[in-house]
Amino acid sequence: MTEHGRAHPPARELPTPDYYSYPWSALSSASLTAHGSAQLAWPDGTTLECHPVWLRENALGPGGIDPVTRECELDPAHLVGNLSIGRLDVVGGALEVTFEPEQRDASYHPGWLRHVAEQRHAPFADIPEPVAWTAADRSEPATHDGLASLDDDNALAAVLCDLARHGLVRLAGCGTDPGTVAKVACRIGAIRDSNFGLTWHVDVDITPTSLANTGQRLAPHTDLPTREVPPGLQLLHCVENSVEGGWSTMADGLAIAEHLHAHEPDAFEALTTLEWVFFNRSPDHDHRWQGPVIDTGDGRIPYTYRAFHPVRAFGAMAIDDMDRAYAAMRVLSAAAGSDQFQMRYPFRPGDIVVFDNRRVLHGRDGFEPLAGTRRRLIGAYMDTDEFYSRLRVLLRRAAALRTGQAGADASHTGQAGAEERIPADA
Repeated sequence: MTEHGRAHPPARELPTPDYYSYPWSALSSASLTAHGSAQLAWPDGTTLECHPVWLRENALGPGGIDPVTRECELDPAHLVGNLSIGRLDVVGGALEVTFEPEQRDASYHPGWLRHVAEQRHAPFADIPEPVAWTAADRSEPATHDGLASLDDDNALAAVLCDLARHGLVRLAGCGTDPGTVAKVACRIGAIRDSNFGLTWHVDVDITPTSLANTGQRLAPHTDLPTREVPPGLQLLHCVENSVEGGWSTMADGLAIAEHLHAHEPDAFEALTTLEWVFFNRSPDHDHRWQGPVIDTGDGRIPYTYRAFHPVRAFGAMAIDDMDRAYAAMRVLSAAAGSDQFQMRYPFRPGDIVVFDNRRVLHGRDGFEPLAGTRRRLIGAYMDTDEFYSRLRVLLRRAAALRTGQAGADASHTGQAGAEERIPADA
């Protein structure tokens, strides 16, 4: 390894394989390992080992990272079989490499390499950790100024951080315009369509196709377990509420799962392993999916609840397992509806609640739809990917402003204006 004496180029003159700006975190050394990887080190002892092919495909320019799209254009079929690192230097704190037999030179921003070393490229690196809660911890959702979140990125970032931690936030003072829920959703990302539409109503219907559109009590549940991937987020906007009763309920599935795992292990095992077929009964639609009531997935998302019992139709298990499957669901439903776990609060006109539909079990007390009274909500679904993406951008942008590194192209890091993405029927 050779350290050249010239000053390092400013960060803005050495692009990265993405659209973010990174602090210039100069490398102290770079050397080749016995098996040909690049071993990088920083003055504080942080290290990173880079495979030569990974470095090659992250080299900016033809056959690597396209400088406009920041996507790799290298077809793996065209990889050189005997690719190796011929030269490895630290120049002004940046990494410089020559690849053999191509004789191709490449330079790498040390701040970008440092963020990989710190695992800040991982999917949940910038996302606040989820915090389990019970009714003793929270009597109502964390509440934010709804109008501020429409106009101010810092206010929106605070909303989304609370949503990541608790799986639930409330935006107050949003007014009662039925199109507001779409505006709020589009501040986060793209609305997810469904057979209910881009936005949909929760009201008392004369011929309802869902229990939500009646005055009946709704037990704690999550929406659309009939889908391969249920919606990650749900938004509900109260535009009118003059009924007696009908309070909203929320329970944290993360806290419930922790409780069941510790105190009801047999129920937890049955809920996470025994599968059901969930079937959307509708004259015009036939959505079906099979899975457990509490899906542990691959462990990176803390549980996906498929807990809407009106559409849980068939046991996909041995008949001998049915008794314990039903017993486990009794335990789950009792916990989710108990004073220990269930938050109850009135839904005021102008409030929008945003919650993690795969984590938080929501419901409603029953009410009598009397003449002259009405409880009307407007809802929308979103994929969690939209939420994570928006939060990462807001947090990275805020960090860049704090450190004086605000150089990313806003046309790529920013979101399209909400007015550009509001569905026509909102």
